[in-house]
Amino acid sequence: MTTNYIDTFIAVAPDCRVVIAETPPTTAKPTVAALQFELIAEHPYEMTSDEVLFAVHATRNNVNDDDLDSERERFFAKDQACLRASPLGKRYGWGTHHDENGRVALVGIGTADYDRLLGDDHLTHKAAMRSSRA
Repeated sequence: MTTNYIDTFIAVAPDCRVVIAETPPTTAKPTVAALQFELIAEHPYEMTSDEVLFAVHATRNNVNDDDLDSERERFFAKDQACLRASPLGKRYGWGTHHDENGRVALVGIGTADYDRLLGDDHLTHKAAMRSSRA
């Protein structure tokens, strides 16, 4: 099972409270949001959703380099939440654009790029998952 999207724009959740995208705070133990933000912001259109999610898992669980292949198999043997469930789109105001190769970049709400992608008829449009039930 894959979490990758192709030619897709994932807008922020309908109940996201911010109108301008925010950088997730840094803490002594980095949060999932901070790690995802760092990876995608520093490497736009270089990684797929699967690669981002596994890299965050490996970092948070201190997976040794020698164990990466077997841990990746174990990780994806179970269904994984996609970036629609990420705090980036639910809480911090970051949409994600997934290109024709499934590579992802962040796009902040309140920017011209966000509005352009939101109106692009050539993309599949989804929204990040709500934080609360509607």
